[in-house]
Amino acid sequence: MLIGEYKHTLDPKKRLSMPSKWRKELGKKLVVTRGLDNCLFIYPLREWQKITEKIGQLPLGQADTRSFNRFFLSGAVEVEVDSVGRILVPDFLKDFGGLDTKVVLAGIHDRVEIWDEKRWETYKRGIEKQADALAEKLGEIGVL
Repeated sequence: MLIGEYKHTLDPKKRLSMPSKWRKELGKKLVVTRGLDNCLFIYPLREWQKITEKIGQLPLGQADTRSFNRFFLSGAVEVEVDSVGRILVPDFLKDFGGLDTKVVLAGIHDRVEIWDEKRWETYKRGIEKQADALAEKLGEIGVL
């Protein structure tokens, strides 16, 4: 399971080091794509295959489905983890995520999210203020 929050630096060549604790679970090939809330999502290849199978089952006749497929799948890039644990973040994804030099990698169960550090701190403060209300909603559907 991918959990935790790590601060890293995106180097001038747009390389980003994966936390050593995650490297075995992530594997050597990853998929990076546009995520929600203007962050990037990273999936291990096996998880990406599960996600795309589910997406592929959605009805093509619905405009929302087609739009989400275009957003999510057309922005996806398969990347390899190099010998020192780094990946290369393509320019268009770096731009989409508004990534500067300092980034945060957040482990979210089966994926990693890449956030610009300042944007993450702002987002996190907002979510922390809503934690009780979010827990209440999850309790209503039997999750907590």
